[in-house]
Amino acid sequence: MSEIYLILVVVLFALAISDLIVGVANDAVNFLNSAIGSKAAPKWIIFGVAALGVLVGSTFSSGMMEVARKGIFNPESFVFSEIMIIFLAVMITDIILLDLFNTFGFPTSTTVSIVFELLGSAVSVSLTKMNRAGEAASELSKYINSDKALLIITGILLSVVIAFSVGAIIHWLTRLLFSFRYTKRLKYFGSMYGGLAIAAITYFMIIKGAKGASFISSEDAQMLKDNMLSILALSFIAWTFLLQLLRWLFKIDILKIIVLVGTFALAMAFAGNDLVNFIGVPLAGFSSFKHWVASGAPPDLLSMEMLRGPVKTPTYMLLIAGVIMIITLITSRKAQGVVKTSVDLSRQNEGDERFGSSAVARFFVAISVKSSDLIHKITPKAITNSVSKQFQTVPEDFSIPPAERPAFDKIRAVSNLIIASILISIGTSLKLPLSTTYVTFMVAMGTSLADKAWGRESAVYRISGVFAVIGGWFLTALIAFTVSFIVAKIFLWGGYIAIFILVLIAFVIIMRTQIMFKKKNKKEIGEKDDVFEQGTNAKKVLEKCHKNSVWAIISTAKAYSLCFEGFFNSDKHQMKAALQEEKAFNEKAKKLKNNVFKAIDKLQKDQVDTGHFYVQAIDYLREMAHAVHFLVKPVFTHYDNMHKPLLPVQIKQMKKFSLDLNDFFNFALHILNDNKFDKLDELIEKRDQLLDQLKSIEKDQIKRIKANEVSTRNSMLYFNIISETKNMLLNLINLVKSQRDFIIETETNID
Repeated sequence: MSEIYLILVVVLFALAISDLIVGVANDAVNFLNSAIGSKAAPKWIIFGVAALGVLVGSTFSSGMMEVARKGIFNPESFVFSEIMIIFLAVMITDIILLDLFNTFGFPTSTTVSIVFELLGSAVSVSLTKMNRAGEAASELSKYINSDKALLIITGILLSVVIAFSVGAIIHWLTRLLFSFRYTKRLKYFGSMYGGLAIAAITYFMIIKGAKGASFISSEDAQMLKDNMLSILALSFIAWTFLLQLLRWLFKIDILKIIVLVGTFALAMAFAGNDLVNFIGVPLAGFSSFKHWVASGAPPDLLSMEMLRGPVKTPTYMLLIAGVIMIITLITSRKAQGVVKTSVDLSRQNEGDERFGSSAVARFFVAISVKSSDLIHKITPKAITNSVSKQFQTVPEDFSIPPAERPAFDKIRAVSNLIIASILISIGTSLKLPLSTTYVTFMVAMGTSLADKAWGRESAVYRISGVFAVIGGWFLTALIAFTVSFIVAKIFLWGGYIAIFILVLIAFVIIMRTQIMFKKKNKKEIGEKDDVFEQGTNAKKVLEKCHKNSVWAIISTAKAYSLCFEGFFNSDKHQMKAALQEEKAFNEKAKKLKNNVFKAIDKLQKDQVDTGHFYVQAIDYLREMAHAVHFLVKPVFTHYDNMHKPLLPVQIKQMKKFSLDLNDFFNFALHILNDNKFDKLDELIEKRDQLLDQLKSIEKDQIKRIKANEVSTRNSMLYFNIISETKNMLLNLINLVKSQRDFIIETETNID
């Protein structure tokens, strides 16, 4: 029996390592978004500072481990075998949940997930115990500490609203003081501002760090707390003097120092606060196992009252966890994806918006616009002009490559770090349940609003994104509770076999999400190839235009081939592949069309005339994508709704046409790839032959209608295929022509 439970403990620790990896990928946004968004330093320095903060913070986490042992449920009401089921259900659910959020680049709260997973699995086991004992539902409070869960939900709601509001107000005042052209003012106030900022961050580190440090006694922690005002005053004076001295001697960038210190502090707080979410449960399981082995009692009879007592986690275990988090932090692509979501939603300049519009977002934007207009009307013009001057942004520096441009300036990065640090410190000192993810994310959103980063062109998309992330937070609680509840039930029902199967399923799910993430990452890398850099010359535009034209014809040919073959052979797999091809074609064509303005804007001034040919080519490409969409989608819908297939004579006609169409596509690709535009007349002749075939097919269908040989749905589908194919053929020829004209114009300019 002991060997089985030892295996379960090993499984718990294996799951803990996995949880550390997926958890860090999620929570990296808490401390990296400000430094990375502002490009305060090279990435290796940012990650080095964050790694040091994680390592130091991991030793501060010992006192936080109690939430996993007794914060949510009453351990004395459970026996050892039940506790192990609760802990295993929690870890499996946590890994799957966090990995899914990371794959889609959504930051969520590891604190909320672990709390509601503990709650879900504990409730599941409690209800089973109560059912066996014949206890009433009102007896659940004997097992579950429900007040804690309610307190956490309240904390979530308050932290979201307070963090956003305070972030917006304080940063608005900061921007009013420094403006976007802050270099001159920093000469006079920079050292004092830096001293104040780092003093606030010092307060944050002491409040968050000393509380749970494994090497600081309770007397030393109390001494620090009692002398906090003196420490802050001395810290302010010392840092102000030191920063001013460094500025005189080495011309250092004070804001860069503050951002790096703040990044260290938040990384330290993350490790100190959230490490419990990753290894607290396995450590509690290990403690329970040791107690059971020492007791010699049966696992179904040994009460877990010992979990009520204080337990100090060995520092070496915390350091090992810290090292795993650091390795993940540096190597995880998913961590970078989660950070990107936060940075994109708060960036100062326009760009590709990840989220679409929503009715709620449009409502809030409409209210904001009306409120802003009203404030402008009642505010004296002199004040309005003065304030507007402070909020005039600095033009984007196009000499810097797009990947190296900051999403926002270092003043906002400092505000993000200071405000988040202070709010988390206050919440911790008042013993309020806070999520560092919620606070840091909402502060970043508030400061971006204060900076007017959410302009009329992007506001609805940014607000939709914020609501999507917040909605994900609350879904976290619901999903965590439900899945953990079900997993615990399965364990109770299926025993060790169920545990083995679900651990295996969790592993498979993580592997599948990893594959999904790689595909998504590959797609994003491909999309970056379509982005023009500032000062792009006509030759580079021509190369990309040629590449897109070839890709459009290949995508069209694949979609047509898969669609017709699948439809004629009743192969749903092929038809779904056609839908995927059509969807990818449409998405890219739409993105290219939407980014035409940016592409032209980045052309060299003496080569703007070539932009006309690029716009023309993208228009034809987009029309081809439309034709493919309006052909493939109806064909799939017809098949999926189990309508009658085409008549044998219709299939015969379309198969003959498909072969000729395929030859047409190959000939068009030959002309483009080998620049054989002297054969364009031959391609047009092939196009005309295909159009004649379509005309003949259309006449035959009319005859069948007259003879009542076909149904209405058959005719609608058949005529639609003919119509959209005609549109595609016409636009494909135009695409090839525009590519030819583009080449002629470019060669003329070069000569």
